[in-house]
Amino acid sequence: MTLPGGTIGILGGGQLGRMLAVPARQMGYGIAVLAPLGDAPALGLADHAIRASFDDVDAARHLAAVSDVVTYEFENVPAATARAVAERRPLHPNARLLGITQDRNDEHAFLESLGIPTAPGREVLTEADLDAAVAALGMPCRLKSARGGYDGGGQLRIVDADSFQAARARIPAVEGGWRLEGEVAFEREVSVIVARAISGDVRCFDPFENVHRNGVLHLTTWPATGSARALARALEIATAIAVTTQLVGVMCVECFVNGDEVRVNELAPRVHNSGHLTIEGATVSQFEQHVRAICGLPLLSPARTAGGVAMVNLLGAADRRRVRVQGAAEVLAEPGVHLHLYGKERERPGRKMGHITATGPDAQTAAARARRAAALIRFGEGT
Repeated sequence: MTLPGGTIGILGGGQLGRMLAVPARQMGYGIAVLAPLGDAPALGLADHAIRASFDDVDAARHLAAVSDVVTYEFENVPAATARAVAERRPLHPNARLLGITQDRNDEHAFLESLGIPTAPGREVLTEADLDAAVAALGMPCRLKSARGGYDGGGQLRIVDADSFQAARARIPAVEGGWRLEGEVAFEREVSVIVARAISGDVRCFDPFENVHRNGVLHLTTWPATGSARALARALEIATAIAVTTQLVGVMCVECFVNGDEVRVNELAPRVHNSGHLTIEGATVSQFEQHVRAICGLPLLSPARTAGGVAMVNLLGAADRRRVRVQGAAEVLAEPGVHLHLYGKERERPGRKMGHITATGPDAQTAAARARRAAALIRFGEGT
């Protein structure tokens, strides 16, 4: 057990690391962060700031040396870095789960071994593999890089001969290969944040409902709508995965729901964008729950603080430095609306710069409030 007064090491210095550090510091923990050069919002809350690339094994050892327990805010941590940390300090979630989720083909093979439905797919290493996979799965389908890729990156939708030829041209371009997935019918996308303690205790947030734009999360609402049987099944699946992998910490299980049918899309063994609304919208946030889990503290049973909760991401629109925010005063005047800005110095199109959370008597009202508030925020060139 790591009690308050100890130090939590975080691999990654982005907004997820920052939002992890806030409750950790409130609970009395020190923070150490390893992050490359560039924007790293979490460093402002760090007692120990280590500026190095994620494949710098010596830097990872340094992080372990100044920490009592180590976690990560993204799943593309190099295996050698994870091993270097785990040899010296507890690493949560564990390196096995991290490895499974770093490769789409491995992840889907793992899910299938548990009898958990996923989208039909095939591993693709060569053009011949792609030809055979498209013939078997049909169009439309999606070619996804097996490793890396985030917020819809590393993907190409194949719908006709032209897009098929474009996909064939990309086959040699990615180390680690590809996965071709057939598209499945679904009514909604949901995610379950599941937490598991060192003791084995498991607690889930009821499912959130997600809407994406251009592969990036736009809106999350809570509670999710749809079949009660399907939502219960999503909770069962998340719990089974957490237990089987011996998760310690929180993990997000993203699912497609079609009627009573649930298919897992992907796993994220970390705090997740769809769980941001738990900061104001739940009796315990995903971030505090993660800190509790990795430090060996008791987990809490999460519940909504309002009838409905919604979160809208605030994305960059241009490429510029010294970002200035407009509209914040108007947003902060709205009751039940909460503005989160990540403190990033550089804006880029589609980059996550912050988010809005709103509460209301139901999810639809909360979503309308969040959308209205998000429309007031503009990013401009600072001085």
